[in-house]
Amino acid sequence: MRASRNIEIMVGVFVLFGFIALFLLALNISNVASLGSNKSYDINVYFDNIGGLRTRAPVSMSGVKIGRVSHIAYHQQRGQAEVTLTLDTQYQLSIDTQASIYTAGLLGEQYISLEPGAEDEVLKAGNIITLTQSAMVLEEIIGKFMVDLTSK
Repeated sequence: MRASRNIEIMVGVFVLFGFIALFLLALNISNVASLGSNKSYDINVYFDNIGGLRTRAPVSMSGVKIGRVSHIAYHQQRGQAEVTLTLDTQYQLSIDTQASIYTAGLLGEQYISLEPGAEDEVLKAGNIITLTQSAMVLEEIIGKFMVDLTSK
């Protein structure tokens, strides 16, 4: 009877550690833990096509995550998608920084990659990155390829 009780306690502790591990994994994946931990500033970017880009997608420079996509909306006057990037204040970008949408991994998660420019003046909160490269849409590429094949 004593051995049975010890086994039940060990199983309970094991299950508890399993739930804690799943909870920490969920926090890590959703990046909820970093929601307000760093000081940040917002930059706007306009794209013709954002593909499957979602809010909270990573923003990286040279493979290092420097921020997240905080808001996506359609800007009627420009006729483009307006993407707001929230960047950590420790990263100062020049005003001629270029923003591109890329796809990462096999699952197709999209992210924004920034390439720094050469200007001395830096972006400030509320500025706009004007040099952009929209997402490549696979259906458009296949469609153009098929049109090229049939026209020959």
